[in-house]
Formats: sequence, structure tokens, C-alpha cells
Amino acid sequence: MAPSEPTARVLHWFEQLSRIPRPSGGEERIAAWLQSWAVERGLATRRDEIGNLVLVVPATPGHEDAPIVVLQGHLDMVCERTPDAPIDPATEPLVLVREGDWLRADRTTLGADNGIAIAIAMTVLEDPGAVHPPLELLFTVDEETGLSGATNLDPEMLEGRILLNIDSEDEGVLTVGCAGGRQTDIVLSLAWEPIERPLHRLRVHGLRGGHSGVDIHEHRANANKLLAAALEALTEDDGVRVASLQGGTAHNAIPRDAQATIAVVDPDATRTRLAALEAALREQHGDQEPGLSLSLDETGQLGHELLTRDRQQAAIALLLALPHGVAAWSPDIEGLVETSNNLATVTTDRGAGHLAIVSSQRSSVQAQLDALVDRVEAAAASTGAQATTDAGYPGWEPDMDSSLLALCKATYAARFGTAPVVEIIHAGLECGVIGERCPGMDMISLGPTIQYPHSPEERLNLPSLDKVYPYLVDLLGSLAGTPSR
Repeated sequence: MAPSEPTARVLHWFEQLSRIPRPSGGEERIAAWLQSWAVERGLATRRDEIGNLVLVVPATPGHEDAPIVVLQGHLDMVCERTPDAPIDPATEPLVLVREGDWLRADRTTLGADNGIAIAIAMTVLEDPGAVHPPLELLFTVDEETGLSGATNLDPEMLEGRILLNIDSEDEGVLTVGCAGGRQTDIVLSLAWEPIERPLHRLRVHGLRGGHSGVDIHEHRANANKLLAAALEALTEDDGVRVASLQGGTAHNAIPRDAQATIAVVDPDATRTRLAALEAALREQHGDQEPGLSLSLDETGQLGHELLTRDRQQAAIALLLALPHGVAAWSPDIEGLVETSNNLATVTTDRGAGHLAIVSSQRSSVQAQLDALVDRVEAAAASTGAQATTDAGYPGWEPDMDSSLLALCKATYAARFGTAPVVEIIHAGLECGVIGERCPGMDMISLGPTIQYPHSPEERLNLPSLDKVYPYLVDLLGSLAGTPSR
């Protein structure tokens, strides 16, 4: 089924956005493009010191006295790809693929998280059928690597105190609260000794990965943890020695791939042991990880330095000790993860002489979040590693008596004849941070259905976009004081 005309316009703008790489920390090009687009339409723009962008949109004539509404999304995207992807999404335009009711990218993340919010906001501005109050379109930077754009938002950028965040990923769901989070950076000192042996690459690959908040309850495998388990099994043979470790790509992405450069005495015997371990892991993870693979490949290189035995064992022990996955379920809301951890990235830095690890903790209960941080830091200390944890970002406490929530529910029921789902999510949203920066903000998060964000499987459901866009226009019309359609 072809998308409706307004949805086709949303997809047009999304395609334009997808031509501009926008990794976290690299949003300048997309921000400049949006500013130019706004200026061409006679709109005022604002930017703060960290790079957040606001487009100031006058109300539809006759609705100038309605309260200002903030439409909010973020400029950056997670740039994940498969090993055989045709492009690098961090530096090249995305290759979009339409498959029936779904839009995806060719072996990379799609960036609908959160480019679709920008495209929706752009379409509202050009929709002759949309009646809306004065708008402030807030597009933040660096959401995916720690919400630093929202955390450093200049409150003077915004006058509005009604905010519609378009960063939820299930149509028909109104999100009213989310978890807070903290990140722990761990450094383990390493030492190498001169040993000359042929090198092999041990890889854990083919995992599903995904968003460490949205998908953590599915118990998907973590490549960093599996790599540590494989090394523990292999290093029982004294001939296996490690040169370096690498795994994961982002603090909020469950690691899909990890690898170790190692020296082995008998590659064939090692492959046999890996095959047995792979079979055991496949049985353990069942249908969740059908592509799980362990492989050992020759590098063609001769190693001159390998980790000392004690540093090798310390590194493996640390990765095994660090937690990953659901730590606690909510006692009040069935099926809601309360507290979780993502063993996100592992990087060998030879120049600095250490192993760097990022661990990302989430919880909707501050005391539980702090307790999990203590557990992570204790695991680091047990191997002599140094751990530093940031202040993190706040959770978003739900306001079930919100007048905006009541309006959102009534508007949804009027259009679709059914009530929306109201939920709290385990993933982090910028609403909690923005609400702290701008006190008195009444907020709701909504959006079309997006599956598998933060992974190359990410895809956008087009029929859900056909529902979300007119619903948003209805909602803006109600906020302006006059229904739009």
C-alpha cells in the first residue's frame, strides 16, 4: 500500500536527511543544512554553545495566542554496519531500501532514530492542512552518546513549556517516563613481553545486537562477554596467548562483534574447541542468536609482543566479572526492566598501555542505579583496574495527571476509536534532562514504530507513520484551539 501524501512528504525529507552523515559529535553538516532550509522559509533560528538548534515557527494565522509547543528530536544517529556493508554511515549517504511496509538501509543503521522526528517536523511546517500554535523545533546534538546536548541545553533557547518528543518507537504508545543512566569508564593497565609467533584473529560475530535499553529484556548475547568466555576456555591451554582485544561500538548498543588477536600452538585443535563452544553457546541462546559464530582466521602477521600472562588473565577475569543484562525487574509494572547494564565497548590502547572498557548502567530507581554502579566499580577494583563513573542523566518521573497526557489520550481516541497505551520505558529519553533544564515542562513522547534501533537491522514501519503523522497534526490543532482536519 502506497503511503498517504503527507507521509510521502515525510519520507521525502527523510531521504534528504539520509544523504547527510550525522554521527554523534558530527552533527554540524546536518545542523547547517537545517538552518539554511529554515532561513529559505523566513524562519528565525537559534543555536546554543554546544550546538543544539531551534527553529522558530509562527502560529497558523489566528492562533498566535495559543501556548508555544516544542517539537523535539535529536540530530545524531548511531552508525552501525555489517562487515560487508557498502558504505560507512558515519561518512557516507545511507542507501535506503523499501521492503513492503518497511523502510530500512542496506546493511547499516537506518537513522530513523531520530531522523524521522526531523522529517515529521519539517513536513508539518509545509502542510497546508495543518493548524498549529507557535512552534519551537528543538533538535539536540549528541543524544546517542550520553544525552550531552540536552544536558548542556541553554534554557533560554526555549520559551515553550509543552513538549512533544518524537523519539518513541511504538505507534499507539504514549511514553510518560524513562530510566536514568550512568556510564563507567574502566582502565586496566596492560604489559606485553617479546614473544614471536604467528597471529590469528578470534572473532565472535553474527549477533543481533540492538539498543541496550529497548532490547535488553530479550537477553540477546553480548559479544564482549562471549569473547571473554571463549578466551577463558582457550587459555586453559598454555599455548594460547593474547595480543589485543576489541569489541562493541557504542555505549547504548549491545555489542554484536568482538575480536581478539591471539597466538595459538595448534590452530586446528583450537578450531575444534571453538566449534564445541559455539555449539554450546548456540544451545544456550536458542532462537535469540541464530547467527552466533566463533571463528579463527590467520592474519598473515607475525606477533612480536604478547600480553604477559598475569595481564592476560586480569583482562579476561575483568570481562567475565563485569555484569551485562537485566539486573532487576520493576516490582510495580509487569514486564518493565527496572535496572540493567550493558558491557558496551572494549578497546586495547597500546600507546597508553591499557585496556579501556565502557560500562553503561540504567535504572528507573536512583538507589538501584547507584548500587549497580558500585557493583561495576567493585568488579573493576577486583582486578586492579581503575573505574570512573560520570554523574549521568536523570530519569523522567511520570505525571499521570498531566493535562497534556489527557489531551493526547482524548485526541488519539477521537481519531482511531481506541485508547493509546501509556507506558514508562527502560531506555533513556531526553525528556528527563530537558525537564530538569527547563522546569515546568509538560511532556509526552511518541513516534512511529521502529524495530531494532542501533543495529543494521533497524527498520521503520510505514503504516505506523501513516497514523502518527495525522495524529500529531490533530494534536497540534487541539493545542492551537482548533482541530486541524
